Amino acid sequence: MPKLPGISHQRAVQAFKKAGFRVVREGKHISMTDGQRIIVIPRANPIDAFTMGGIIRDAGFTIEKFKELL
Repeated sequence: MPKLPGISHQRAVQAFKKAGFRVVREGKHISMTDGQRIIVIPRANPIDAFTMGGIIRDAGFTIEKFKELL
């Protein structure tokens, strides 16, 4: 699995917006959907690599694809 550095939640939200996700709820976590999948992003700076990897997998992306969106 390629190395994924911890990134801020703002960068993660912007990357997922580029991929067609939209914010549906905000609080301690940010919920986003693309109409089929729902992902939850914690408001942490940075989000650790293990957690971010799980979010990327839940969104249906590979780490390489997500890095392109950053």
